[in-house]
Amino acid sequence: MSRTEHRETAADLAADAALLEIAEALGLSSLLDRTEPLTLDEMCAAAALPEPAVTSFLRALLAAGLVEQGSDARNFVPCADMADRRYAAGYLSWSLNANRPYIDHAPEFLRDPEAAGRRYSRDGRRVAVSSRWVGSRGFYPGVIAEITGRKPRRIVDLGAGAGGLLIRLLSTLPDCTGLALDLSPAACDAAERAAAEAGMGERLEVVNRSVESLVDDPSPLRDADVVHAGFVMHDVAGRPDVLDGVLRACHASVADGGCLVVTDAVPYAEGERERAFSALFTYLHASSMDVRLPAEEEWRAAFRRAGFQNVGVTPLPMPGSRVFVAQR
Repeated sequence: MSRTEHRETAADLAADAALLEIAEALGLSSLLDRTEPLTLDEMCAAAALPEPAVTSFLRALLAAGLVEQGSDARNFVPCADMADRRYAAGYLSWSLNANRPYIDHAPEFLRDPEAAGRRYSRDGRRVAVSSRWVGSRGFYPGVIAEITGRKPRRIVDLGAGAGGLLIRLLSTLPDCTGLALDLSPAACDAAERAAAEAGMGERLEVVNRSVESLVDDPSPLRDADVVHAGFVMHDVAGRPDVLDGVLRACHASVADGGCLVVTDAVPYAEGERERAFSALFTYLHASSMDVRLPAEEEWRAAFRRAGFQNVGVTPLPMPGSRVFVAQR
C-alpha cells in the first residue's frame, strides 16, 4: 500500500470513528447495527431530538456511506459493511478516546503513576463502547465458539461487565445457566437489566464482587462447566500470590471435565500483524494502569501451578490477544 493510500485509509477510519461515536452518544447504534431498514421517525425517537437536528446528522451519514437511502425519503438502510467499519473504528476509539487521560497527561503518569492515577481516570462509557466495538470481531467470536462448542450447563463469567457476552452465550445455549461477577455496581445493575430485557432473568445470576474475593470465597464458581475471564486476570497478574489463589479457586471449583477460558493479552507481540497495536496496549497498561502483562509462558506456568495440566493457547484477531483454555 502506498503512502497516499495509507493517508486515505487513515482519513476514512477517522471519519467513521467520529461519526459512529456521535451515533453512539445519540443512542443510534442499535438502529445502525441491525440489518433491516430504519426510519427517520425511529432515529428521532431514539435520539430524543427534533427532526431537523437528526436530518442534519443523517446527511453526514449518507455522505460518508454509513447509511444508504431506502425506499423513500424517510427510510434508510445501514451500509452492508457496517460491522467491519465499526470494528476498525473501535481501535481508534479505544486508543485515542478511551485512553485520553493517559495521553493528555503522559508526563504526569511517567513521573508519578500512582498520583496521576488518583487524579485522572478513564471514562468508563468510552472504555466499554470501544471495547465492545473491538471485541465484536477481535475476540468475542473465538471465545463464543470455544465455549458453545463445549455445550456447558453452567457458565461463570468473571469481570462480566454489563453481561453482554454471557447473555449471548445463554441465548445460544438454552439449557445453560450463568453467573456474572463484576466489581462495578453500575455494571452489575446494567447486567441485571439486560438479562431481564432478554428474558433471562431466571437463568442469569449477577454477583457484585471482585475477582480477588474468590481466593477466600470461591462459592460463585461452584459447579461451573466453564469459567471465563475476559481481560480481567491481568489486573491481578502483578500480584502472583493473588493470581495463583484465583486460579487455584477456579481449578478446585470447576466441575469434572470443565475448563477455565481466559481471554487476555501478552506483551509486545512481535509478529508484523500484531506489533503496533500490541505495543500501544502493553505500554498504556504498564505506564498508566500499573498492569504488567504476563508473557505467554508466564500465563502457562500460572495455570500449571494452579493444577491445570492441559493448557492450550490460540491467537485471536485483536493484536496481542490470546485465548487460553485450561482443562481441569
